[in-house]
Amino acid sequence: MSQSKPLIYLDANATTPVLPAAAKAAMDAMEHIYGNPSSSHITGLQAKALMEQTRAAARKQLGSGTGKLVFTSGATEGIQTAILSALVAARDTGVPAGACLLYGATEHKAVPESLKHWNKVLGINADVLAIPVDTQGRLDMAFIRDKAPNALLICTMAVNNETGVYQDLDALSRCIRQANPTVFWMVDCVQALGKLAIDLASSGIDYAPFSGHKLYAPKGIGMLYIRDGAPFTPFIAGGGQEGGLRSGTENLPAMAALKVVLDMLNGDAQERFESKETLKGYRLKLLAALEQAFGEVTLNHSLENTVPTTLNFSIAGFSSKEIMDLFDAAGLRVSSGSACSSKVTRSFVLDAMGLPRWQSESAIRLSFGPAMTAAELEAACERIVTAASSLTHSCLLTRDSRSTDADREPLQGLVQFKDDGACCWVYTDKDSRETLIVDPLPALKHRLLNLVRCQELKVLAVLDTHGHGDHQSIRSELICELGLTDACDHLGWPLSSKGQMWRGEQVKSLSVGNKTLVSLPSPGHTDDSHSFIMLDDTQAPQFAFVGDTVLPGSIGRSNFPSSSSVALFHTLKRLHSLLGDQSLLLSSHDYHNDFFTNFGVELKQSALLNDVLTGAMDEATFVARKDAMDATLKDVQGETIMCGAYGQCQQAKGVEEYSADTLEQLLHSNPEALVLDIREPHEYQLSHRESRCVNVPLTRLAGFVAREPGARSKPLVLICRSGSRSLVAAKALERFGFSAVAHVAGGYALSQC
Repeated sequence: MSQSKPLIYLDANATTPVLPAAAKAAMDAMEHIYGNPSSSHITGLQAKALMEQTRAAARKQLGSGTGKLVFTSGATEGIQTAILSALVAARDTGVPAGACLLYGATEHKAVPESLKHWNKVLGINADVLAIPVDTQGRLDMAFIRDKAPNALLICTMAVNNETGVYQDLDALSRCIRQANPTVFWMVDCVQALGKLAIDLASSGIDYAPFSGHKLYAPKGIGMLYIRDGAPFTPFIAGGGQEGGLRSGTENLPAMAALKVVLDMLNGDAQERFESKETLKGYRLKLLAALEQAFGEVTLNHSLENTVPTTLNFSIAGFSSKEIMDLFDAAGLRVSSGSACSSKVTRSFVLDAMGLPRWQSESAIRLSFGPAMTAAELEAACERIVTAASSLTHSCLLTRDSRSTDADREPLQGLVQFKDDGACCWVYTDKDSRETLIVDPLPALKHRLLNLVRCQELKVLAVLDTHGHGDHQSIRSELICELGLTDACDHLGWPLSSKGQMWRGEQVKSLSVGNKTLVSLPSPGHTDDSHSFIMLDDTQAPQFAFVGDTVLPGSIGRSNFPSSSSVALFHTLKRLHSLLGDQSLLLSSHDYHNDFFTNFGVELKQSALLNDVLTGAMDEATFVARKDAMDATLKDVQGETIMCGAYGQCQQAKGVEEYSADTLEQLLHSNPEALVLDIREPHEYQLSHRESRCVNVPLTRLAGFVAREPGARSKPLVLICRSGSRSLVAAKALERFGFSAVAHVAGGYALSQC
């Protein structure tokens, strides 16, 4: 890849690299102190001594007093063990009516899921209740006071893994113990180690799990504190190691590494971690870099009640994934939240805090450890600014008024934006800079305005294909903010447009560069539905914005109050007669990432549509079949309204996969083969493959298909950051009839191509 730069890792709350000194200690243990701590010979005794030295260092750091400290495989095992121990004790003493189990609403998912699991397995059947938090992530003490008298176990966390918010454990202890002196209390201390002062013996905490890999030790080592006198049930039984508390041969190399970290925390090693004040300064510098790079940055937490190594923020107009993709391309590793929930599109933590939906969907977590150096900080700040500057290349960010045409990639052809299955289309003629916006979505308002202003485009029209039922149109807002003054109808079509005859139809037309857009009434999905058809300079149709009349894999529903199945029947036949099988159909919704379609593809996919367009089905039969299909759609308040019903479609064949090595073999043996990098232009600008590679962003895939009809038979290999987008795009192209399309499995992440 071009512009290769050293990795900058800012995802320490997910895991950390092992410190060199810790890795050396682990290797020394494997090479020299490899005995079993349970063995009575000298090598075993040496191993046991190292294990107990690690335990002593942990006791010193955690202030465990007379409590037990058991080594585990990590925090999840510690959480399971603590919950099992508390609930077995509760079951054995008798579960009263109205009993409950409490956990913080922003707790790591390992806690509520474990509570539900053991509650069911042990037959306790208590109510499992989430403790609410305020907008700063602080637990609701009044709720705890109210529910604690009936609680069997209360689970909270010292420091939140997504926001870095810490709880006042002293105040929490007083609240819990005043309400119920005997209730068991577990505190997840995973993110607290090395970041908060901890004195477990004086805290009133019964159980506290820790994990080594969150602070420079290897994965697979953790600790569980058990207060002296707290009930305990082994989670793992067997050979009786750890005094019978946790069986299994101890992970001595990982303990040796953990001891190095604990000695640094205790001040018993030559190396030191940075001070809390230094780390606060680091965070402020990172925040300043973000503000320099992006302008307005919204913090999702206060800087007052959070540890100094975490920064959770949102940037209006960008999803979490977009910022992660951007930073990944720049060699910056960040997260959108918990690493254990990487496929979730929004943060349940921020939702629980009551923050706006857009902040939850746009949240980025930037976290670092106390071993971060000033040089690493400066490099991170520089990389953040560089990454954001690439957004001006795509006109997604307009921060610098001094930017020139040379800084921007000129827009040409079709661009498709999506939000929750809904599509917005932008068409631009590069030479005239004339543009059309079709079906604008509320979530895209700022992006569309930035695009128009940055590219200095002349907006000819902002159009809706119909009155939308699943979202509010922002057509009028855009017209107002862009200062457009030409009179238009209720869908945005200019009243000053000309009329013309086209293929026997009287249509309204609008010139866009050297092309012509015509408006065609297409009632059925709604009574005001229109199709906007783009004609080339020979008046042949290139593509059509068809709203929800035809969707990839479906026909638009026709059971709204303003719908008509009869009208839809005739609209489908009329559109097909005008557009034929090959003209690109661009819909208002795309629920399955097919992006675009045409009648030729849909005739193969839909028996209903095939029967209509081939004349095998009459109007009455279509209406009956269509009404039955629409009856399967069940609109649920608060959920996405589906604008088309989906039946059984043909199964797509598997997409061929390439590795870096097999890709090079293909390119060497086939001079016509081409790599399509389907990441967005700003990602491509930051880093990309240098030879035989063309940038065809996923948002512009339809434009590529429209302008390169001959590419369907060419060998194309798609690549992206991780292989996810390239696979989606390859499936869409394969569905559309591309015969030799493949993708690079794992993308740039798993290859050096």
